[in-house]
Amino acid sequence: MGFAHHLGWFLVVLGIVVFFHELGHYAVARSCGVRVDIFSIGFGREIFGFTDSSGTRWKVGLIPLGGYVKFFGDAGFASDQDTVLRQKMSEEEREISFHHKGLAQKIAIVSAGPIANFVLAIAILTSIFVMYGQPHTPPVIGTVMEDSAAAAAGLQIGDTIVKINQTRIDRFEEIRDIVIFKPEQTLDLLVIRDGLEIKLRATPQLSEFTDNLGNVHQIGLLGISVGAQEYQKLMVGPALIAAIRETYAWIERTLLGLGQIIAGTRSAQELGGPILIAQLAGDQAANGPLSFFNFIFILSVTLGLINLFPIPVLDGGHLLFYALEAIRGRPLGERAQEYANFVGLAFIVSLMVFTIVNDLSRPGVVRFFSSLFG
Repeated sequence: MGFAHHLGWFLVVLGIVVFFHELGHYAVARSCGVRVDIFSIGFGREIFGFTDSSGTRWKVGLIPLGGYVKFFGDAGFASDQDTVLRQKMSEEEREISFHHKGLAQKIAIVSAGPIANFVLAIAILTSIFVMYGQPHTPPVIGTVMEDSAAAAAGLQIGDTIVKINQTRIDRFEEIRDIVIFKPEQTLDLLVIRDGLEIKLRATPQLSEFTDNLGNVHQIGLLGISVGAQEYQKLMVGPALIAAIRETYAWIERTLLGLGQIIAGTRSAQELGGPILIAQLAGDQAANGPLSFFNFIFILSVTLGLINLFPIPVLDGGHLLFYALEAIRGRPLGERAQEYANFVGLAFIVSLMVFTIVNDLSRPGVVRFFSSLFG
C-alpha cells in the first residue's frame, strides 16, 4: 500500500467525520434563522467550492486538519464576533446574526457539532449490528491461566461472571473492557457457579502490550479466555439501543484513559496525531468495510468528545463562556475572551505538535514511511 492509498483514505475518513460535525452546526444554525457564510472542510486556501442559493460558500480547504462553519457576524473561523460589523448592522442583519441570538439558541448551535458526531457513530454501529451482527460471547470462562490473577482469585472454568464492582456483565467483551483499565486494582466479582452466586475479589496483573504500530500499553489482565467470538444480528430497535450503550461505553473508556494519562498512570506516548490516523485509515480500509467503519465510529466519537472539552476555541470552550454568561447575567468581556482564545489556540497547537512528534517516534510509523519511500 503506497502513500497515495493512505493519504486518500485519511482524507475520506477525516472528511466524513468533519463534514458531519460541521453539518450539525450548520443545520441547527439555519433552523434558528442564522445565515451561514462559509461551510469549509479544511483550512487555508480554497481548493474548490461553490455558493448555494442561500449565499453559503461550500468549500474544501488546502489543510485537511478539520473544518469550520462561519456564521454571519463572525470575524473568523473561531466564531469571534466581528466588532466592526456589529456597529454597522441593520435590524434585519441582527436577526440573522449568530451573536444576536438568544443564549439557548447559541448553546444549541454550538452543541450540535459534537452531537452530530455521536449520532453518526450510533448510526454506524446500528447498521453494523443489523447487517453484520454485534460481537456477543457469553461471559463464561473457557480457560484459566496458571499463576494468573484469575487463578489467585479462585475463578474456575465454567464460571459465569455476571457483575464486576457495580457493573452488570452480559458479554465476555465487557469483562475485557473493564479489566484492561484496572491494572493492580482490586475488583469485586459476582460469579455464577453451578447455579449458585459466589462473591470473589480479583486484582488484574499489570501487563505490557505492544500493538502492531510498536506502541507499548500498560493494561490489566485477569488471565482468562473464551472460545471463538460470536456475532449476533439484531433488529433495528435493539441494535439502536446496543449502539447507544456501546457509544456511551466508548466515551467512558476514552475519558478513563485520558484521566490515567493526566494522572501519570498511563504514558502520554499513546496519544496519536494526524500521521497515525493516516496510517490507521489506510490499514483499516485494506482490512475491509467492517474494520473501516469501526474506525470511523471511533474517530467520530473521539472528535465529538474532544470538541466538548472546555478549551477556548473548541466548542466546549464556547459552551463554557455561555455557562459563565448565564451565571453572571452578561457575557465575558471581549479582552478576556481574546486572551482565553489565544491560550486555547496555543494549547491546541502545542498538543498537535506533541502528537505529531509522538507519531514520528513510533517504530510502526518509521517502518510505515520506510515502506512508502524505500
